[in-house]
Amino acid sequence: MPHAKTGTKPEIVICTYRIKRGHDARFLRLLSRHWPTLRSKGLVTGRPSLVYRGKDESGKSFFIEIFTWKTGKAAGDAHHTPEVMRVWEAMGVHMEERLRRPAMEFPHVEAVEMSFAKV
Repeated sequence: MPHAKTGTKPEIVICTYRIKRGHDARFLRLLSRHWPTLRSKGLVTGRPSLVYRGKDESGKSFFIEIFTWKTGKAAGDAHHTPEVMRVWEAMGVHMEERLRRPAMEFPHVEAVEMSFAKV
């Protein structure tokens, strides 16, 4: 995962994983270990990740995982945590670049307070 900012505030990340055909079940077994591993190392907040599945224009699966790093520095710290790196490396063999997009994307986002229109 790319390094995030080095702030001390929590940071939300939306991870997109593009999965090779036939690898969904194996990838999900690994993904089920991702957030718990990050949590056990104190890198994420206590709110469990949200996971979604979709199919892109190629007909292949992608998964989206949304979670919150405890701080902006936590994403960088994860790169120096052997337990996290083992999970990431194992996940990587199940992903592929496609549709001119990388195998994985990790934009960091922030919540927007909305005042919705009355209709």
